Amino acid sequence: MNKTKLLTIAVIVLLILNTGTLGFLILNGPMRHGPRHRGEGPKKLIVEKLHLDQQQQAEYEKLIHWHRGTIDQLDNQILETKNRLYLQLLKTNVDAKAEDSLINVIVGYQKQIEQTHFKHFEDIKKICKPEQMEYYYDLTTELTTLFSKPRRPKHD
Repeated sequence: MNKTKLLTIAVIVLLILNTGTLGFLILNGPMRHGPRHRGEGPKKLIVEKLHLDQQQQAEYEKLIHWHRGTIDQLDNQILETKNRLYLQLLKTNVDAKAEDSLINVIVGYQKQIEQTHFKHFEDIKKICKPEQMEYYYDLTTELTTLFSKPRRPKHD
C-alpha cells in the first residue's frame, strides 16, 4: 500500500470520527441533559412524574407563575446587592461593615429563595390526589439532584 492511499484512508477515518463526535455532542450536549435545559423541562418532568391530569396541570401553571415571578424578583435583588457589594472593591479601603452587611442581605435573599422553592413543592403536594402521593414522594427524594445547578469546571 503506498503512502497516498494510506494517507487517504487516515483522512477518511478521521473525518468519520470527527463527524460522529460532533453528532454526539449536538444530540447529547450539555443543553440536553436533565431538566435544566430551558423550555418546558422541569414542568414537563413534574407533570410526567406525578401523572397530573388537565385540571391539575392548570393549577400547576398558576403555581409556576407565582414561583417563577417570586424567584425572578429575588434573583434580581441578589444581583443588585452583589453589584453594590463589588462596588466596594473600587474604594481604597473596603468598609468591612458595609461588606458584611451586604453579604448578610444576599444570604437573606438566598434563604427566601429556598423557602419559596419549598413552598412551591408544598403547593404541588396539595394539588396531588391520594393515588398520586407515591409519585410525589418519589419526586421529593430526587429534588436536590433534579433541580441542582450543573457543576462548572474549576477556574482560577
